[in-house]
Amino acid sequence: MSENNNQTQPEALFSARNKKLLTNPLGKDNPINVQVLGICSVLAITVQLRTSLVMAISVVAVMGLANVIISILRKTIPPRIRIIVQLTVIASLVILVDQVLKAFVYDISRQLSVFVGLIITNCIIMGRLEAFALKNKVWPSFLDGIGNAAGYGWVLLTVGFFRELLGSGTLMGHQVIPDFMYEMGYENNGFMILPPMALITVGVIIWVQRHRDRSLVDVS
Repeated sequence: MSENNNQTQPEALFSARNKKLLTNPLGKDNPINVQVLGICSVLAITVQLRTSLVMAISVVAVMGLANVIISILRKTIPPRIRIIVQLTVIASLVILVDQVLKAFVYDISRQLSVFVGLIITNCIIMGRLEAFALKNKVWPSFLDGIGNAAGYGWVLLTVGFFRELLGSGTLMGHQVIPDFMYEMGYENNGFMILPPMALITVGVIIWVQRHRDRSLVDVS
């Protein structure tokens, strides 16, 4: 009997429903493209791909762990103070992540500045804790956190990729546009490193996704 349970456990962990918790936020339920949440950090820290990558990894770590912790505590949290508990958990994890960044990637930590701390008030994280982790078991909550953080992260990386490439001619701080192109008259687009261009880039990504998935356009 126990042998049969062991054989069916992996299927339960990666059932169709659980897979959707990971994959849906990457596309049709993306927190930025569809729900239009977490835009502020996209505008502020995507000038370079490196900072975008570190921010994305930080959000994945905080969101995955926060969902797990709140799911574990969900039956013991009084409803009247649930928001305070959620903020306390997120703030503790953000402080931990911030200290790790300062210890291992100090230069990037300085570039991110206060925006790491603003993860505490990221509406994507608070929304998933409130809407999902408080009502579901640990494993689905973990997958939901990782999926939504990954959905946020890939948009962050895409915006950072194009802004750094077109605005500075570099990727991850390394020059990728050859010198002969500059000698032929090519110039970096300085507008790309300004915050308005981040919003325009996000708008283009949203337009492309909604053009591919017509169901997202139907608001009736």
